[in-house]
Amino acid sequence: MGLEEKLPSGFLLSTVEDFAGYLRKGSVWPATFGLACCAIEMMATGAGRFDIARFGMEAFRASPRQADLMIVAGRVSQKMAPVLRQVYDQMTEPKWVLAMGVCASSGGMFNNYAIVQGVDHIVPVDIYLPGCPPRPEMLLNAILALHAKIAETPMGVNREEAIRAAEQAALASTPTIRMEGLLR
Repeated sequence: MGLEEKLPSGFLLSTVEDFAGYLRKGSVWPATFGLACCAIEMMATGAGRFDIARFGMEAFRASPRQADLMIVAGRVSQKMAPVLRQVYDQMTEPKWVLAMGVCASSGGMFNNYAIVQGVDHIVPVDIYLPGCPPRPEMLLNAILALHAKIAETPMGVNREEAIRAAEQAALASTPTIRMEGLLR
């Protein structure tokens, strides 16, 4: 016999944090950062056939100060890395990063000195999207996964503690170069 049973129908009970998460996930504005062939698929996602506007993301922002999601689509060169970081630093808080394609996630087939081997060396990545290039349907699926992550993100002091715990877990993990077994 809880409070829900005593209220008349039509009342919704929630916390401020859950309500803010619901609103935040429906108002994500992506920044355009297309670097290679993955950018064509990202542009196709914004077109009428796939219609990213269904998820409240119809306006790709050219200004990082108006965006809170950076979709890094394609390979990042060493010369582009500082620009990528500058755009990330200019974005408003809270901000999220989606690494689109295998080149953005791990350097892809370009294992040389000119290409950054994973954009996570430059900015913290929230969602990795594999593929070469990933289809627009895959990008929409990754965006829905990011929406779930945004909705569960705590607010205020709890958010800072969650970010700190995630950073400590990332620092404590074994680097890929030191892993043994099936990777080598």
